[in-house]
This record gives sequence, structure tokens and C-alpha cells, in this order.
Amino acid sequence: MKFYNSIGPNPRVVKMFMAEKGIDIPRVEVDLRGGENRQPAHLARNPSGQMPTLELDDGRFLSEVTAICEYLEELFPAPPLIGSTPEERAITRMWTRRVDLYIVEPMLTGYRSSQGLRFFETRMRLLPQAAEDLKTLAQEKLTWLDGLMAGCDFICGSAFSLADILLFCTLDFGAGVGQPLNRDNANIAAWFDRVAARPSADASKA
Repeated sequence: MKFYNSIGPNPRVVKMFMAEKGIDIPRVEVDLRGGENRQPAHLARNPSGQMPTLELDDGRFLSEVTAICEYLEELFPAPPLIGSTPEERAITRMWTRRVDLYIVEPMLTGYRSSQGLRFFETRMRLLPQAAEDLKTLAQEKLTWLDGLMAGCDFICGSAFSLADILLFCTLDFGAGVGQPLNRDNANIAAWFDRVAARPSADASKA
């Protein structure tokens, strides 16, 4: 396999997932700043032109961070980051979906449509008129999640999972692009610090 890597929170999710599992997959660096991901060679791997992409052993390509992580979980089930039972997997997928839909997407779309506008305006359709509302929606859902995490070490309870990795990488990125972590959300703040202390958090930065 080959992992097509770049800067950005989405590739970091997969790298942190792999670091937790001790997986080492050869990487091919794609110049996101230079627009290499929008050139024909990468579009042949991923028609959406986004990052990251995983090349499978049979030459096919897999994109979308959740799909890539699900695939790696099937190949390398230990330690489980999606779950060991049907119930655990269902709960992890439920929370990964909620985190992605309610927090990750509005945060990143809000960034691209404001601080990232000059970089992304020639690459995708943006909504600058909605940027601040999108950021507000993400913050409201973080406060909602904060209330649900009282007494929990991680998003799904006591088990560290893909949902935690997805949210951590997004919030860490957001802190550098005008969407800092609101530490009034004390449960989220404590959770963030716990995840940041994991070796995989540092390993995934490269």
C-alpha cells in the first residue's frame, strides 16, 4: 500500500489512526499548497481532488478518512479504534458521524470561506457570506458535546476511538486558523489535553 499524504487535518486523522495501531505505510507527499492535488495525476487517484488517498495493494484507490480508517481497522484490528463488537462499532460510527457532520464540516467550511478564502477560492465553491454562521454552528455543537461528556474520558465513553481522533485533529487545526478551543467547555478542554498527551498526537504531525 501507499499513503498519499499532505498538510491539513484530514491526512493527520489517518496518520494518528495509523500511529495508534503501529502501522507504517510508505508515503507519497502531495504538494497541496502548490495545487498538485488538483492535477490529473492525483485526480486519477481521487476524482474529488482532496487529500488523503490510500493506494491498495491491487492498485485501486481509497479516499475519505473514515473509509480509509475503516479499511485499516479491518486489516489491523488491534488495538481496536472502531470497536470489537457490533455494539461498539455502531456506537463509534454513530459518534464519528455526529462529530463529522456537526463540528468538522462547519468548522472546515467556515475556515475555507474566511481565513482560507484566498487559498481555496479557485479550487472549490465557497460560502464567505455563511462563514461566521458555520463557525458558530460548530461551536454550539461543541458546547452540546461538552455537556454529554461529563464523567467520560473519551467521546464514546471509556474507549479511545476514531471519533476522538477526528475531533482532536480538527480542533488542533482550528486553533491555528481563528477557531480556538473554548476552554469554558471544561469537559472538552480536559479531553483535548488527554488526547494531546498521547504519543500518536505528536507522531501524526509529520
